[in-house]
Amino acid sequence: MTQEGRQVAKAAALIAGGAVIGAGLGLLFAPQSGAETRRQIRHYAKKAQVQATRLSREVKTGVTRAIETSKSLVAKQEDRAAVHAA
Repeated sequence: MTQEGRQVAKAAALIAGGAVIGAGLGLLFAPQSGAETRRQIRHYAKKAQVQATRLSREVKTGVTRAIETSKSLVAKQEDRAAVHAA
C-alpha cells in the first residue's frame, strides 16, 4: 500500500471512530428514556433490514438478467460462427 493509501485509510478510520463515539455520546445524553431509545433503534434496524432485503433482491434480479443476456449473446455468437464456418 502506498503512503497516500495509508493516509486515506487512517483518515477513514478516524472518521468512522468519531462517528461511533459521537453516536455513543448521543445515546448517553439523549433527552428521552432508555425504553424510547431502544424502541427507536429497533424501528431503524427493522427499516434498514427491509431496505437491505429489497436492495439485495434488486441486485440479484439485475445479476440474473445480466447473466441471461450474456448467455443469449454468446449463443448468438456461436450460431453466427457456426453459420460462417459452414
